[in-house]
Amino acid sequence: MASLMSRVSDFAGRAFEVLREDVEAVRDRDPAATGTLEIMLTYPGLHAIWLHRVANYLHRRGVPGLPRTISMIGRLITGIEIHQGATIGHGFFIDHGMGVVIGETTEIGDNVTLYQGVTLGGTGKEKGKRHPTLEDNVVVAAGASVLGAITVGRNARVGAGAVVIQDVPENCTVVGVPGRVTVCSGERLSPIDLHHENLPDPVLDMFNAIERRLDRLEQAVNELRKSGGKQEGEAPEKGATGGDRRAEP
Repeated sequence: MASLMSRVSDFAGRAFEVLREDVEAVRDRDPAATGTLEIMLTYPGLHAIWLHRVANYLHRRGVPGLPRTISMIGRLITGIEIHQGATIGHGFFIDHGMGVVIGETTEIGDNVTLYQGVTLGGTGKEKGKRHPTLEDNVVVAAGASVLGAITVGRNARVGAGAVVIQDVPENCTVVGVPGRVTVCSGERLSPIDLHHENLPDPVLDMFNAIERRLDRLEQAVNELRKSGGKQEGEAPEKGATGGDRRAEP
């Protein structure tokens, strides 16, 4: 009996610690959060995570039917669908959250942040591992889709609306459709970087480079016209015999 009570006490302690970390994640990453009670009562992302943790616990122990039912109840209440088989680490935060979908074989590390409309999905009817892995401290901005059995490395950022179908290295930023890696810092000074509003735009950068090149070419053509078609210091044109070509009388 004492052994049973000890196991129950240990389980309750671990569960309380995980729930506390979930609340702290909201407090740390949402400037609108004003108090613990408000966070616990009014944040659908937090409710979805807590319901998922219960469903996942039952799912891993082979309980039939009930985990899926809890998952669907969470979807109905919060607008967030997390498959009961998904693996989620500590300090997970879903901001706003409406429309977030997390597939069955998704693996999420610690301190990961998702915004509304994010999809962590598959690319077809593959068997086995078919959903992405997000390592620690990843931030996925609103409306982004991360598809397939790919890995998004530690501290990476996925821009709003991006469609990511290939691995993303650590400390990198990916934007666009399909997703392209545009910045890799090589080092992250802060463990969680939520500033995803100033991501680079490779398409705009390309057009800016073309515009600068056209400006230089137009300037060179104008200077050539002003000089009468000859570069400064250019030698006079010679005839076929090598002598100077005389102007026609």
